[in-house]
Amino acid sequence: MAGEAKVITLPVYNMQGQSVGSVEVDPTELGGEVNRQLLHEVVLMYRANQRAGTHSTLRRGEVAGSTRKLFRQKGTGNARVGTRRTNKRRGGGTAKGPKPRDYSYRLPKKAVRAAARMALLSKLQDNEAVIVEALTLPEIKTKAMAEVLKNLKVAGTSCLVGLGASDIDDKQTIYLSARNLRDVAVAPASQFNAYSVLRPKRLLLTKAALSELCRSAKWK
Repeated sequence: MAGEAKVITLPVYNMQGQSVGSVEVDPTELGGEVNRQLLHEVVLMYRANQRAGTHSTLRRGEVAGSTRKLFRQKGTGNARVGTRRTNKRRGGGTAKGPKPRDYSYRLPKKAVRAAARMALLSKLQDNEAVIVEALTLPEIKTKAMAEVLKNLKVAGTSCLVGLGASDIDDKQTIYLSARNLRDVAVAPASQFNAYSVLRPKRLLLTKAALSELCRSAKWK
């Protein structure tokens, strides 16, 4: 049928960077198409929710100083002025300055989950995702993790490493081995959202993580 999204075929690699097979992803499992406007709105929501909102300035009624008029209105030859607290003078208050506020808001749950699927689909379509058969390290070693990333050609750029539920035994080892690597983050697939997927340049997913993401109904 015309207009149907084609099945995406992705190569699967081992930790040495050698191809060991392939996996197919049906785009309809991820929404079928990418709605860039929805992605934009959801990313704005996540960024707004991260704002502390603790900014604060003193307004003219809150700064120290007398409220007395500096000199009389007429007869001095000078421009008329008010108190020392006015925003026109050094040390005075700020006119309509920011005050602490909460920037957070929430879009409909269905829209947020749809955007998460679309974000993953966009990464797969743009060849920005690498699938590895499994990620296992015998011990916590940053050098070993860096070597794996280099073999899979995702080193030197921002990268999100996704682990599936069946990879949970290796999660702590992978996390501790990657935490000192710049711009590398490790997270279980169950915690992925549209912003966490779109923010890094590359995705490194285990086969278990990819399967979980394509079939999960519990996107954040």
